[in-house]
Amino acid sequence: MSVKQDRNFDDLIDRFESRIYDTVKGSWRLQLLQEDLQPFADGSPIEIWDAGCGQGQISLWLAGFGHQLTLCDLSSKMLDKARANFASAGLEASFHHQSAQSLAIQLGDFDLVLCHAVLEWLADPLVSIEAISDKVRPGGYLSLLFYNRNAMVYGNVLRGGWRLKPILEDSYLGKGHKLTPPNPQYPHELIAAMQALGFELRAHTGIRVFHDYMSKEARENSDMDVLFELEKRYCRLPAYRDMGRYVHLLWQKTSDSSQH
Repeated sequence: MSVKQDRNFDDLIDRFESRIYDTVKGSWRLQLLQEDLQPFADGSPIEIWDAGCGQGQISLWLAGFGHQLTLCDLSSKMLDKARANFASAGLEASFHHQSAQSLAIQLGDFDLVLCHAVLEWLADPLVSIEAISDKVRPGGYLSLLFYNRNAMVYGNVLRGGWRLKPILEDSYLGKGHKLTPPNPQYPHELIAAMQALGFELRAHTGIRVFHDYMSKEARENSDMDVLFELEKRYCRLPAYRDMGRYVHLLWQKTSDSSQH
């Protein structure tokens, strides 16, 4: 029996750049995350851990406000990109070529932990997020962005055909192309899990609540600036936020998770 492993993106870094980072989709995601994290941009310097940093865009933005950053990634190529981005900006950080879960036991606590687009690629997401969130100081924050299982179900059903039966049988996970995560998460399940660990929800945002449901023709006939204004208007309303391709949850640790 094969052992499930976390996904390493060394072989897909170029596709990530062209399909995600260098697109309007990646730009929108970054802007909405920055809106939710704006209080940290305006505050005094704190210690931040980016657990699964990718190319480090959000970390780089936060480091620009004088915060102390620790970054890690399972992909050496992603980490090299992050390191180069920091060097280009003349900013310093601590870099670790290691999975977030294994590094967690070696680290102290942080005022803010970022875990963005990581959970859905892990072999055991809920166990891993418990280890990662344990590094948040009491009163500190966890910024959790994940690929939304609601959106995966809805999007596939809307496309119909052969996709319906796998959705009905719950046998669709891990069956898509290489950039489709094997472990998307339901927002309500993650919210319950984090509340059980002693966290309270401070921000709840859907990323791309309309864009990814539109046909190619509909997108080509639309003004992207107007569409993004619609995204911003509806992305935090309950019916829409839980349908975003990604969901961002900002948590504050209000009690010691070791007691749970």
